[in-house]
Amino acid sequence: MTDTPRLAVIQSPADLKKVPRDKLPGVAAELRETIVRNVARTGGHLASSLGVVELTVALHYVFDCPRDRIIWDVGHQAYAHKILTGRRDAFPTLRTFGGISGFPRISESPCDAFGTGHSGTSISAALGMAVARDLRKGTNRVVAVIGDGSLSSGLALEGLNQAGHQKRDLIVILNDNEWSISQNVGALSGYLNRMMTGKLYTSFRKRVEAILKSMPHGAFLARIAKKSEELTKGFIVPGLLFEELGYTYIGPIPGHDLDALIRTLQNLENIEGPVLVHVVTSKGKGYAPAEANPEYFHGVGAFDPETGKGVGKGSTPSYTDVFSDAIVGLARENPKVVAITAAMCGGTGLTKFREAYPDRFFDVGIAEAHAVTFAAGLAREGKIPVVAIYSTFLQRAFDQIIHDVCLQKLPVVFAIDRGGLVGADGATHQGLFDLSFLRQIPEMSLMAPRDEAELVRMLRTAVGAGRPVAIRYPRGSGTGAAIPSGPETVPWGKGELLEEGKDVLLVGIGSTVSTCLHAAQELRKQGVSAAVVDARFVKPLDADLLLPLVHRIGRVVTVEENILEGGFGSAVMELLEEHGAHPPRFRRIGIRDRFVEHGTPAQLRDQCGLTSEHIVSEAFRICHEGKSLIPSILDSIRSRLEKIV
Repeated sequence: MTDTPRLAVIQSPADLKKVPRDKLPGVAAELRETIVRNVARTGGHLASSLGVVELTVALHYVFDCPRDRIIWDVGHQAYAHKILTGRRDAFPTLRTFGGISGFPRISESPCDAFGTGHSGTSISAALGMAVARDLRKGTNRVVAVIGDGSLSSGLALEGLNQAGHQKRDLIVILNDNEWSISQNVGALSGYLNRMMTGKLYTSFRKRVEAILKSMPHGAFLARIAKKSEELTKGFIVPGLLFEELGYTYIGPIPGHDLDALIRTLQNLENIEGPVLVHVVTSKGKGYAPAEANPEYFHGVGAFDPETGKGVGKGSTPSYTDVFSDAIVGLARENPKVVAITAAMCGGTGLTKFREAYPDRFFDVGIAEAHAVTFAAGLAREGKIPVVAIYSTFLQRAFDQIIHDVCLQKLPVVFAIDRGGLVGADGATHQGLFDLSFLRQIPEMSLMAPRDEAELVRMLRTAVGAGRPVAIRYPRGSGTGAAIPSGPETVPWGKGELLEEGKDVLLVGIGSTVSTCLHAAQELRKQGVSAAVVDARFVKPLDADLLLPLVHRIGRVVTVEENILEGGFGSAVMELLEEHGAHPPRFRRIGIRDRFVEHGTPAQLRDQCGLTSEHIVSEAFRICHEGKSLIPSILDSIRSRLEKIV
């Protein structure tokens, strides 16, 4: 084999095993260069993938993938894994329309043992695979790779607990980079610090320090003792925690030392039962901008690889930016307002709130269900909690929304970011189910703004509503609408007629309203008069506005960036049915019964029929259907009359 480039001849883990061990650091360097060069163009999860390059090389050097199962928790760190498992040539298509996914997908490669995208699933899935292996008398290894941040999720702890109890041959690799997305919070990540700051330990430490300093060269000895304390904390205490859970604990292992990693993984063959290997890595390793700012480079857009500076970002503030300023303003006015996030402080726009009101800001870690019930407790005691969370992650707290918030009619506000098509992160992250699963819950009210000005008004309305309210808004830049300067709200449960028309009624919600307006302009050019309604509320719907319009126009098209099953269009149909209204023509435009893959939002909207062109086509169709039926109806009446005569 030639010295460089080595990746060109590595099409599988079997090829990697042929590389001389002393040449593996060169492979790692090439992997990093490839990842940085491509993610700079496509965007993606950079810092996490750079942090596990050596670990990935070691795993594939030691284990026999795909026979041995490697499950990547979350999966955003699996870029090097994809390159080493036959997808190097396809890697430039990462997260692009028709290209490879940014997460492991079992449909993409047999080396992707389990599809991931949300955190905390790897240990449970790995345990299931280990049990299935034992039932068929298999001998393959099963490995779960999980970050320290993901261990704060309840699902991960549940899997960790049962796997320790089952005593199956299972390897859990704890990738400890001291970050999850925002820095780790919670009891588990603080366990070691508490152990070392307990009363008994601190008293003992002070006595030892005093004795050492009284001796010759005491200051020097005290410094040595301090280093010993740090070693004790790193090597002894975490082992006790995992040993108590039933694991053989190994580590911590330097996560960028290939020799140490390979030796450790090879030695695992001699250990029976569940093993936890504690690997310490640096997020963003090998790329200075990512090492300096791992939170920014967790999920980054296109950037200049030479400087790390973003490129192509628009000047219009995003919906997240607008929410960020609005929630700080409301907190300034009302001391009851508190903010909660689940390890996504920066992503949800709460960084400014955290800085302005640190005692009223709560990051609960990757624990969405806990975040919602925690908010319910705050609301019960008179606070107004605003839970800022991505749509896709709110799915993980469905029971708590029903049982702990809505059943008790507690005034929790859900600020749901990334509602609708989010783009390149793909099927695991599209926010396409929230309108459906939230509107079915009694006592829940649900709004969606058509622009950033409406977002500000709706947030103020929700904070003052005194009941459970959800506001769902999209990812990305706003429309440039002027932000209200005063304390404006929206009328409760009221939509807005934006365009008059007589031939067809277009009813949009949230981001689809602007698309409906564009469609109405095009229809007008072609002789079709379209009325446009911004529903504002998915629940409650504005019956006083909608029913007369439906009765007068008779042809209705609803548009939503959500699955059609149980969504906004279904809500409008249910409203009409309840009031005995049966328009001759009714069309729902939205996401059909399928998962939507990755691509740009524009590409996905075109694929899903959520463009103004598609709305125009549907509007023409129902207008034409109505007109074409008139002659046939008249012919039928004429025929019957002739028979009677």
